[in-house]
Amino acid sequence: MEENKKSNISFDDYVETYQNEVQHSIDFIGQDVDFFIELKAKLLVATAKKFFGNIENISVLDIGSGIGLTDHFLSKEFKNLYGVDIEEGILNKAAKYNPPVNYRIYDGQHLPFEDNTMDITFAMNVMHHVPPALWQNFANEMHRVLKPGGLAAVFEHNPLNPLTRLAVKRCEFDADAVLLNHGKIKELIKKSNLNVIEDSYIVFFPFKSNIFRSIEKGLGWLPLGAQQYVLGRKE
Repeated sequence: MEENKKSNISFDDYVETYQNEVQHSIDFIGQDVDFFIELKAKLLVATAKKFFGNIENISVLDIGSGIGLTDHFLSKEFKNLYGVDIEEGILNKAAKYNPPVNYRIYDGQHLPFEDNTMDITFAMNVMHHVPPALWQNFANEMHRVLKPGGLAAVFEHNPLNPLTRLAVKRCEFDADAVLLNHGKIKELIKKSNLNVIEDSYIVFFPFKSNIFRSIEKGLGWLPLGAQQYVLGRKE
């Protein structure tokens, strides 16, 4: 049954309340939502610099961009930043919030870009809203639009973290969420013909000090971080 589960959630219904809804779901943690978004955005930028060096002119695609909260941090670093989502209302909101970003509507199955056009494709906490039957297609599309040598990054909630599960339970538009475990994400990436080159658990401490970020680098193997990511490269 779960494989054929179809989302009944319309994010257009949350255009004006999206950020507040997410904030409500994590209030018990004592940190604002921008903290978590910026942390992952910085990780993506650092990863891009690590593998590409000069990132000013690379093409980057945000799949499931929502109202553009992540892109708000990334557009300062990536000059060729694109975003796609399946609903027009949230894309209009994102475009107003981030004028430099090129947003396009997406049918949920086929990305509106030609093969081999992007240097990086990424999805920030998006796949748990995708019907499980379409997970592999989602990963395949990330691969398809990448240039050879390009990177695909999947960030997701960690279902092994009890606080993460509580936050998801408290979030109204996560009612349809099907959380992916780490092994499943790696499997999807590998089956899309991407080589897994990095994977880690992240966000162990909800504190802004760089000391905690340094500590986390040594804990990536521990399946207790609130979030997780898998990085694949197209040969």
